[in-house]
Amino acid sequence: MAKKGIQYVVVDAFTAQPFKGNPAAVCFLEDDAAAPAGDGRWMQSVAVEFNLSQTAFFSRDSSCAADAATPRFHLRWFTPVVSVHKSVTTNDFIVELSSGKEVADVLPNIEEIRKCAGRGVIVTAPAPAGSGYDFFTRFFCPKFGIDEDPVCGSAHCVLAPYWGGKLGKQKLIAFQVSPRSGTLYLELDVVNRRVRIQGEAVTVMAGTLFA
Repeated sequence: MAKKGIQYVVVDAFTAQPFKGNPAAVCFLEDDAAAPAGDGRWMQSVAVEFNLSQTAFFSRDSSCAADAATPRFHLRWFTPVVSVHKSVTTNDFIVELSSGKEVADVLPNIEEIRKCAGRGVIVTAPAPAGSGYDFFTRFFCPKFGIDEDPVCGSAHCVLAPYWGGKLGKQKLIAFQVSPRSGTLYLELDVVNRRVRIQGEAVTVMAGTLFA
C-alpha cells in the first residue's frame, strides 16, 4: 500500500464539454519516491486501472528550490499498455483522404492496423469549407491499447507541419472527429522546430489513490 493517498484528477482535454475530448487521469506525486516500487511498474498498473487513453504522473524536480519562481516538474505518460514517449510520432502512417466526411465515415479494420510496422495510422483530410477548421483527423493506435484515440496531441505534432506546408499557414485549427471529438489549436515554431498545441479542458473527477 502507498504510505498515504495520492491525489488525482480526470480531465477531458481539447474540449469545453464534460465527457467529450480526450479523457486523461493526472496523478500528483510529491516526489519520484512517492511511487511504490520506485519505477514504472506501479504507474503502469494505475494506468491499467484507469483504462484511459492517457494517464499522467507528475512530480516536483527536487533539484529546484521549493520556493523557486518557476518550479519544474517531471512528467511521465502511460497508456493501458505502455509508457509513452511523445517523440515516437514519426512512426505513424498518414493516410490523406479527399474530404472531412470521408474521415468521419472511416470504418477501421483494427486487426489490420495492429499489424502495421508503425505506432498507428492517422487518417486526415481538409475540413469542409465554412466549418472553421483547417483539417479533420482520426487516429488509430491498437498497439498501445487504444483502438481509436479520442484526441491525440502527439499525432498533431506531425500533422501541423504537414498541413501547414500544404495550406501555407503557421496557425491551424484541427478537429479530431472521433466519437468523443475535440479541437486543437496549433502553431508552428519553425525556428525551434516545435509545434505549440493549445486546447480547452474541463475537470470531471477528482479523488485519492490508496493502492
